[in-house]
Amino acid sequence: MIQQHDELLRPSLGVAMGRGLRGRCPACGRGKLFASFLKPVESCPACHEPLGHVRSDDAAPWLTILVVGHIVVPLMLSVERVSQWPEWVAMIVWPLVALGLAVAVLPRAKGFLMGIIWVTKAPGSERD
Repeated sequence: MIQQHDELLRPSLGVAMGRGLRGRCPACGRGKLFASFLKPVESCPACHEPLGHVRSDDAAPWLTILVVGHIVVPLMLSVERVSQWPEWVAMIVWPLVALGLAVAVLPRAKGFLMGIIWVTKAPGSERD
């Protein structure tokens, strides 16, 4: 197995982003990127590419808020235009919709950003 991917084997930015979006190793696309919900693996179980130093920090929550906000707010305004829900229903439904979307988007956003960080060789915690 390949321990380190050289420049010839490094995938393109689009491929690495897509693999990260699916929660797969940006290098090979076979191994899982996360050991648990948001905890990245130290190295890919398939190709052994080190991934523990790749950190998206606050970028993943920022991207999640951006995506969820751009989905929930127009949806909420569209629904409110055609029907008048009681306030208590709206105050239960919309936060639950936003929470569900955030839980679905957050790991994908983190994987997407980890793919970008890995393929561009952006500095991570390896500077410590």
